[in-house]
Amino acid sequence: MPEPRTFLIAEDEAMIAMLLEDFLDLLGHKVAHIVASLSDGLDAIASGGFDAAILDVNLAQDKCWPLADALEAAGIPYIFATGGGDIIPPLHAGAPTLAKPYTTASLEAALERLG
Repeated sequence: MPEPRTFLIAEDEAMIAMLLEDFLDLLGHKVAHIVASLSDGLDAIASGGFDAAILDVNLAQDKCWPLADALEAAGIPYIFATGGGDIIPPLHAGAPTLAKPYTTASLEAALERLG
């Protein structure tokens, strides 16, 4: 099992964000921030207080790539959460993905790939 981490969750659907928070808690992790938009996500990244992130690829009308860019620049690992069919930019192709619908087991597998 990976070491406990503190996460940023970027997810625009509140119920899914709460589900992820519950799953992370069950797996021994904590959540520092839950955001639903790029601007809130960038603010959370700037304020820090977490050491990994889960990014919904589609945040409302936007793609999460600016958040991934900021996390990459800060050296913070991240997981992409996707409903499928999303093409990950080459810069971020090495990041683990978590396919919807989520399960505790699929989240745990993604966390292990997070490193």
